[in-house]
Amino acid sequence: MIDLKTLRDDPEAVRASQRARGEDASAVDALLSADERRRSAVSRADNLRAEQKALGKQVGKAQGEERDALLAQAKELAAQVKQAEAEQNEADAELQRLQKTLSNIVEPGVPAGGEDDFAVLKHVGVPPAFDFEVQDHLDLGNALGAFDMERGAKVSGARFYFLTGVGAQLELALLNMAAAQATAAGFTLVVPPVLVRPEIMDGTGFLGAHSSEIYHLEEDDAYLVGTSEVPLAGYHSGEILDFGEAPARYAGWSTCFRREAGSYGKDTRGIIRVHQFNKLEMFVYCREEDARDEHQRLLDWEEEMLAKIEVPYRVIDTAAGDLGSSAARKFDCEAWVPSQQAYRELTSTSNCTTFQARRLNTRYRDEDGKTRFAATLNGTLATTRWIVAILENHQQADGSVRVPEALRPFLGGRELLEPLKSKK
Repeated sequence: MIDLKTLRDDPEAVRASQRARGEDASAVDALLSADERRRSAVSRADNLRAEQKALGKQVGKAQGEERDALLAQAKELAAQVKQAEAEQNEADAELQRLQKTLSNIVEPGVPAGGEDDFAVLKHVGVPPAFDFEVQDHLDLGNALGAFDMERGAKVSGARFYFLTGVGAQLELALLNMAAAQATAAGFTLVVPPVLVRPEIMDGTGFLGAHSSEIYHLEEDDAYLVGTSEVPLAGYHSGEILDFGEAPARYAGWSTCFRREAGSYGKDTRGIIRVHQFNKLEMFVYCREEDARDEHQRLLDWEEEMLAKIEVPYRVIDTAAGDLGSSAARKFDCEAWVPSQQAYRELTSTSNCTTFQARRLNTRYRDEDGKTRFAATLNGTLATTRWIVAILENHQQADGSVRVPEALRPFLGGRELLEPLKSKK
């Protein structure tokens, strides 16, 4: 949720953010009205309770007819207090409902527009030039014995798959390399639950416009997570943190589930857009004033991992209309995919400021002993999709694939992945 103080002090900034996202700016005025109604209801209830308390003292001192009259007055006042408290509760609920309809306030400098209006911040590396016919990751993976798409579909349906042999080994190598980097950087490695309660999913902001992407288990009223950001955001819900010298940094290794609703016909070939995958996700709690610097650090760590797999990539600043509701800013790293002659997302890092922490009541105590809402940030360090970029960018003419040097220690020292038919 956005800060109500910011709403009151600078409502036009909130309206501008809504417009930049392509969302309803009139929701700001509705929230302002609800805030005023709620404050008026609180004031009325407080005044009536004060009056009730004062009357109670008079009753204690009165006698006879005066006492009877005061008791009758007290009874009537008690009914008014009860009604005022009910109105306050109703106003509280309406305020919270409307507060949840507004997305986070977009950070200054975020590009305007929608999905295709991102700003390219830089290119790293040069797309490889092949003197042979390029194969896509599915053909390469099939020859290596890395994927079994047909049996995945037979067992679970479209967009499910088996990683087999070197495919499974490659995913584990990637995630282990990411885990090693994260722990070396001071992150606490976590394997979180992948089922969460509704209040945790709602607290992260995922039950808004994109709720159709989420698998819901109705009998248990629980949600399968699409990223370990969700359980890690809930990890310290309702708590007061002590940051000490550094932010609280976690690296969550989890299986992720996405319905991919609305993506019919997109990336149906291979493992680019699937319903289940594994990911190592960085998640940070910090002071709000440190969040922008921490966001840059997360991007730097993502680029460090991309350098290790030796693929060309670009960094983009996502446009306001393509931001998730919780993010104030998001940077993506997109790797070159030779078979598509295009860049495709491998990592994403978002600064969610205090938006999630307000919903989940996650605070910290500052140097003066006051409690403040924490900022939360997230960033991808490795996913199953990275296999696509590795196979395609490091393919050889004979169908083998060169293993990036930094990945070799996590893959038993192997320098080359060879097609099964060439093995003796």
